[in-house]
Amino acid sequence: MSEAYRFTEGTIPLLVSSPHSGTEVPPHILAYFTKEARTLPDTDWHIPQLYEFAAELGASQIEAVFSRYIVDLNRPPDNESLYPGKPTTGLCPVQMFDGEPLYIEGREPAEDEIERRKSEIWQPYHNKIAEELQRLKTEFGYALLYDCHSIRSMVPRLFAGRLPTLNLGTNHGESCASEIENALAGVMDASEYSSIVNGRFVGGHITRSHGNPRDNIHAVQMELTQADYMDEHYPFAYEPERATELQPTLKSVIEAFVNAGSRLQQS
Repeated sequence: MSEAYRFTEGTIPLLVSSPHSGTEVPPHILAYFTKEARTLPDTDWHIPQLYEFAAELGASQIEAVFSRYIVDLNRPPDNESLYPGKPTTGLCPVQMFDGEPLYIEGREPAEDEIERRKSEIWQPYHNKIAEELQRLKTEFGYALLYDCHSIRSMVPRLFAGRLPTLNLGTNHGESCASEIENALAGVMDASEYSSIVNGRFVGGHITRSHGNPRDNIHAVQMELTQADYMDEHYPFAYEPERATELQPTLKSVIEAFVNAGSRLQQS
């Protein structure tokens, strides 16, 4: 397999992660996908393009290469459910968000294949996040992790109705300082977009496992509704006009994150 991620080192104490934007599927695995699954409908489409301003701000960036259908970088390695009692998808999913099968019957990955995907793709991504956060903390005294996600605005199997545009997750305040959560919520409340904090999505494994405010490492997850920057239907085209309207709000959220982290460090 190719490298598990793409990484660019920045100049400020912020790492921007996009673990579900990868689209690579090895041909021998793609051959076992159903027809619908081959279109990769549950991808966090165009997230690196939407957040292209992060490089201008000086953020470090890490993004997935492989599709979440190969291995989900935002799930725990033991495949424990992040939302007990609610529908979700697993570490190496066998269903799509709508509950339909991902694989042709009988072609689901065996345990040894799952272990291989974990060691070759999942683990390197998390190792790099940990390494970069430690580098930032050593250089700046603290580190910030912004985990980028997007999803169709309506997925009845996973949640009722339409999601707000901006869904901030802080693991109910466990993954970052309250001052940071409040600063980001203030920007979202002041925007033209609907928003919620710790609603249906409170942050996945990346936010929960890498955020440690007691150690001056603060992590948040932002889940966006795709209808606000792209066409949610195949072929999932990027919509520049809508994206351009959304980007200033996202930039303001990230700037508030950086500024709040800096104030905490100075206090």
